[in-house]
Amino acid sequence: MKLDTDILNVFNRDWALLTAGDKSGFNTMTIGWGGLGTLWSKPVATVYVKPTRYTHKFMENSDYFTVSFYEKQYRKALGVLGTLSGRDCDKVAQAGLHPEYYENCVTFQEAEITLVCRKIYARQLDIAAIPQDAIDRYYRDEPAHTMFVGEVVKIADNRRK
Repeated sequence: MKLDTDILNVFNRDWALLTAGDKSGFNTMTIGWGGLGTLWSKPVATVYVKPTRYTHKFMENSDYFTVSFYEKQYRKALGVLGTLSGRDCDKVAQAGLHPEYYENCVTFQEAEITLVCRKIYARQLDIAAIPQDAIDRYYRDEPAHTMFVGEVVKIADNRRK
């Protein structure tokens, strides 16, 4: 497996979609936080989801999740998926994306690259270990994120299509 990317900016600057669930039910959300690297001698993707987000329950209940990346032309769609809740509407349809179902997970036909991840670790961040400026900015009125780590088991590269 090989992934060529600007590793330090792929989440923060370019955004991505995190999707959990399967054909019977899934949710997706735009993420700007995450990381790619190695843990326990495995290639991994690390993502962060607040327990208040609808996607959180799908992440808890799923063994697999996807992290997918898009060309700039989909920035507006990712904005829709980051502001609407799947609890309240069919935000995927409103964003104009088309689900693509894999054996254990979901991505979208429009994705340039999809990382298929098998969840290997999950833990809520310890608020006592977070710097005060981050608490003030991100956790004043909400609980800390849950960190999910997934072993990257497949990279689907649609740029060659």
